[in-house]
Amino acid sequence: MSKSFDFKKFLSKNSIWIVLIVMIIAMTFASPVFMTSGNLFNMLITESVIGILTMGIVFAILSKGIDLSPGAIVAWTAAVAASLAQNPDYSDKKFKNLPDLPVILIVLIALAAGTVFGLMNGLLIAYTKIPAFIATLGTQLIARSLAYIYTNSYPIPNLKSSFKTLGQAKFFGFLPSIVLFFIVFVCIAGFMLTQTRFGKNVYAIGGNDQAARVAGINVEKNLVKVYTWGAFCASMGGILLVSRSGASSTTMGLNYELDAIAAATVGGTSHSGGIARISGVIAGILILGILKNGMLLLGVNSYLQQALKGVIIIVAVVFDMRKNVKKS
Repeated sequence: MSKSFDFKKFLSKNSIWIVLIVMIIAMTFASPVFMTSGNLFNMLITESVIGILTMGIVFAILSKGIDLSPGAIVAWTAAVAASLAQNPDYSDKKFKNLPDLPVILIVLIALAAGTVFGLMNGLLIAYTKIPAFIATLGTQLIARSLAYIYTNSYPIPNLKSSFKTLGQAKFFGFLPSIVLFFIVFVCIAGFMLTQTRFGKNVYAIGGNDQAARVAGINVEKNLVKVYTWGAFCASMGGILLVSRSGASSTTMGLNYELDAIAAATVGGTSHSGGIARISGVIAGILILGILKNGMLLLGVNSYLQQALKGVIIIVAVVFDMRKNVKKS
């Protein structure tokens, strides 16, 4: 005999996708511009960089930690990449005698410059036992300050076209390269979490780090990997952002980590650790994207937008805590 359909269980399991569908329908009626291809692609492009950062932050939250440094790493990496990618014939180059570097070399140098902050985060958190909040707040301040010092607080403009192609190209005639990079990072993060020992270790550490130690998991080594991966994602986000805009700015990535944390939280990643699904996180990214885009289209005050995001984070965490209390 087949089991009867449990509607309550269905709602609970798919609530994030139901909310997403309701928001799409509501915005379609609220603004005639919302469902236009131009608006949808602009929204996807904007949220793809946040999405790439979220693919890193979700690992930190899953391990019962937090990462506040990605937004600053975006600014620092963007500054480094831009300084190496200026047109060779530009008279006001940052490095006057720098030869025309291959794009792949620029990307690798910028990735290394940003990812080192993740390594620093991981080592501090894993081996000195500094709380993740404090360690990553410290590296956030260092990275943002370095971006200001490195650029003298000025934009770095006039980037060569071969570098800008990274963030401005379209694949198959319609798919923006930034969106494609986001899809690639989603696939990598999903694969790591579900198909690798590292992913299973992160789940175990977030669930109970002492039990993970007893099971033979090297908690410290895995935490270093978690935060290094997060910085790698942020660095790639910075490179893509500056290649699309064509110039670096010290305000790049400002508060991006908050958007990424909000997306991961709304997507069901538990701040108690040990619970996360990439599919839910994708829905969280889209929900936050639609919310921001919708408020923009409806002319909602930008300060009110920030306040609303804060409310969403608090509500999502409260629901998560209540869920954990019920389980216990």
